[in-house]
Amino acid sequence: MITFDALSTIAPGAPLRTLSKRAMRDVQRSLAFLTYVPGPIDGLYGANTSTAWTRFRQAIGEVEDFEAVTPSSLTELGRQTTALDALLAAKAANKAAVKAAIAAACRAVGLGRKAQIAYVLATAQHETNDTFKPVREAYYLGAKAEAYRQKNLRYYPYYGRGYVQITWKDNYKHYGAILGLDLVNDPDLALDHYASLFILVQGFKTGAFTSRRLTDYVNASRTDFVGARYCINGQDQARHIADIAETYLATLP
Repeated sequence: MITFDALSTIAPGAPLRTLSKRAMRDVQRSLAFLTYVPGPIDGLYGANTSTAWTRFRQAIGEVEDFEAVTPSSLTELGRQTTALDALLAAKAANKAAVKAAIAAACRAVGLGRKAQIAYVLATAQHETNDTFKPVREAYYLGAKAEAYRQKNLRYYPYYGRGYVQITWKDNYKHYGAILGLDLVNDPDLALDHYASLFILVQGFKTGAFTSRRLTDYVNASRTDFVGARYCINGQDQARHIADIAETYLATLP
């Protein structure tokens, strides 16, 4: 469960740049959790944090004095954070429940178009070999997989894990800071449904995996399921995943 203890210490109306390091870190972490991009979660004021805060306040309809941390903005920050946390934490006991959770998480972070949800579902289906369970990279090698990973993967032990595979230590550290999980010392925590689901939708929304966002390819005027694979892994299996997405698009309510 995500908690932000320092938010209650912020004086109403205080300019963002005046927050204590502890309070600033909580604001950054909450913004990042809601898929805004405040930069490093370091408690330091900067341009990325300022921009993320401004975009959040615009999104909630506050259009004056964007640097102010108003009571209403803090309330809404807490409400949205709590709601997304509860959605991610809800149990998903079977494939159907996981699919429903993915669709709900997409909507919660602003990927609510049917075609966007279809593509995220198609990616999770492909990446998990249709199990909709978080997997480890090279899982298909069975008992030989760990020896293969240790010998062949430059980023070992920070190899791919999840509904879509997160790799490299810096990424484990980044997502751990957002989620409040020690993914560096225990990277297997990325196999938990909560973390895997967040990483899946946050990566698509922000372009965290390859700098390409899903909205670059699937939006109000464009549905490029083949190109959308660039969000994850170049064009590897792009046509296959696009076909799965088309099936979801035809069947989603």
